[in-house]
Amino acid sequence: MAGGVARSVDRRGGAPVAGDTIQIGIAVDIPEPWGELLTRRRVQAGDPQVVPAHVTLLGPTEIPVAVLPTVEEHLATVAAAHLPFTLHLRGTGTFRPVTQVVFVAVAAGISECELLAAAINAAPELYREARFPYHPHVTVAQDVAPEALDRVYEDLADFSAMFEVGAFTLFSHSGQTRWQPRRDFRLGG
Repeated sequence: MAGGVARSVDRRGGAPVAGDTIQIGIAVDIPEPWGELLTRRRVQAGDPQVVPAHVTLLGPTEIPVAVLPTVEEHLATVAAAHLPFTLHLRGTGTFRPVTQVVFVAVAAGISECELLAAAINAAPELYREARFPYHPHVTVAQDVAPEALDRVYEDLADFSAMFEVGAFTLFSHSGQTRWQPRRDFRLGG
């Protein structure tokens, strides 16, 4: 999903759709210069997922195109009910051996991300069975060779970034293109 929160994009007319459904995701972008650095590090690890650095609030979810306006209204309500907050990324973690993932850890802003994710997922149109409990993080390597996972884990162990989160972004995906930002939702209205 894409970097930077300075956008005020609304691409309602041009969102990629496949048939009667659309795949969406919701995330907090990691701003520059950190977003590019973390994205580049993921690519260097050989990760086939060319996804700009982000903290996921709602993972890839397929919904009927017809409910998209309702979902956007829900997201606007969620955003208005939550204040901007400081997100501090620091150090690395891993989900191994359960999944082959290395991530940059969220050191502060965890509860704010959890509250946002829970509020977003409260919409019946967005409900999906979770494989794992929600854990805010920034994936920097996934499903690559163990040596590549180890290298990223070590290389970013001292990583630290602190920034204000003023919005989250709705992304869409058609399956044929990369994730595209659809609309930003400003926190606090």
